[in-house]
Amino acid sequence: MGSRLPVFPLGTVLFPGLVLPLHIFEERYRELVRHLVSLPADAPREFGVVAIRSGWEVLPPPGTRAGAPDDAPVSFYELGCTAEVRQITELPDGNFDLVTVGRRRFRINEVDERSTPYLTAEVEWLAEPKGHDDVADLLAPRVLAVFRQYLSLIRDDPHEISEQLPDDPTVLSHLVAATAALTLPDRQRLLAIPDTAGRLRAELRLLNREAALLRQIRAVPVPLPELAVPTSPN
Repeated sequence: MGSRLPVFPLGTVLFPGLVLPLHIFEERYRELVRHLVSLPADAPREFGVVAIRSGWEVLPPPGTRAGAPDDAPVSFYELGCTAEVRQITELPDGNFDLVTVGRRRFRINEVDERSTPYLTAEVEWLAEPKGHDDVADLLAPRVLAVFRQYLSLIRDDPHEISEQLPDDPTVLSHLVAATAALTLPDRQRLLAIPDTAGRLRAELRLLNREAALLRQIRAVPVPLPELAVPTSPN
């Protein structure tokens, strides 16, 4: 059975269990926050985050300013993840700072652009695997080892690599998907994988690919816009 959910298109992919801070400045999404605040204390305060496929090409990064011009054309992916609001801070200018955490995956069936100032959609919840997964247990240590090698190639401070990484296969799969320097389509494909073992298997291939590239060029990939900056003739 479908559910009605507010939808927030962003230039990122949210995964279950991952923190996403947002600065809300656009009026229609300030209205969404006011709606969430007005809900009963025991009601879930969550909205759907979907990654933008095209449009709104110049977007602020997550954690800063969230929103875009009302008349900007945009298309977004059908599969997303809800953001559960854990903290709301109202600022003197009427804007809001939010701390949210990814909760559950969904697929959009139908978008409603008229009923409220912000987008809403009828969604179906995607089933999450339950129970013990022996294959995921076998894959997790391999992914963790490759991920540590990958981090050693992109971080200057070797002590940062010693930070605690999760042993739980599902938590690890979501963390790798969200933090590795992958393209948005890569992340979206990982979000769409229905089981932990499948996601870890795909991440093992992606991490090996990225690590091999980094070893070959001895450099961290830079965003494409930076490559478009003309070089100085001096």
